[in-house]
Amino acid sequence: MSYSVGRVAGLAGVTVRTLHHYDEIGLLSPSGRSGAGHRRYDDADLDRLQRILFYRELGFPLEEVAVLLDDPSSDPREHLRRQHALLSDRIARLQQMAEAVEHAMEAKKMGINLTPEEKFEVFGDKDPERYAREAEERWGGTDFHAESQRRAAGHTKADWQRIQDETADWGARYAALVAAGEPAEGEAATDLAEEHRLHISRWFYDCPYDMHACLGDMYVADERFKAFYDSMGAGVAEHLRDAITANAVRRT
Repeated sequence: MSYSVGRVAGLAGVTVRTLHHYDEIGLLSPSGRSGAGHRRYDDADLDRLQRILFYRELGFPLEEVAVLLDDPSSDPREHLRRQHALLSDRIARLQQMAEAVEHAMEAKKMGINLTPEEKFEVFGDKDPERYAREAEERWGGTDFHAESQRRAAGHTKADWQRIQDETADWGARYAALVAAGEPAEGEAATDLAEEHRLHISRWFYDCPYDMHACLGDMYVADERFKAFYDSMGAGVAEHLRDAITANAVRRT
């Protein structure tokens, strides 16, 4: 059985002009001609074309492809093994590239312009993507969520490190206050609650007192937030909620 140049082009996904070029340079000359002189390709020609296209897909120039295919000492099975190894290596590299792109997409979605290494350096064992997904589920579509995303998108590594340092410093001072038995309604606690509100407003979104009070309730009701604040010191989550409420009353 033989095939016309148009049929082979359709089967292989190449143009007729490409097959003509391969014939002109001696890379793939058809085994026969029709009575009218048209090119006719047999199954062996199709096998050779397949090998050509494998190597071309891997980036080999036509001159090297010709050498690889026309080496009299070459073994067809060795060609297949080589192509399989090259394709496997390329698949692995593409998978690595895809994972890197996915990381970049997640970072852009959550508004953190950091490399994975930088995010690990800044956030440690905390997963910023997880909190971003939770925020999207809770408040996606709201004005303050959009504002948070906009501001976070402009934060640098130094900004995120400063946010982390400020949070750690505030947490140490608040935990010491709780351990000392300071009342949540007292001036010391409400001052730190106000500092907490201003931190949110400065770095993420404008946080009015009513919104801050809602956040305070969430810090106790949501076990993940409660665990975060209680990790600073025993009883911090509930104490902070009460201080936030007292601060809202005091200042409004």
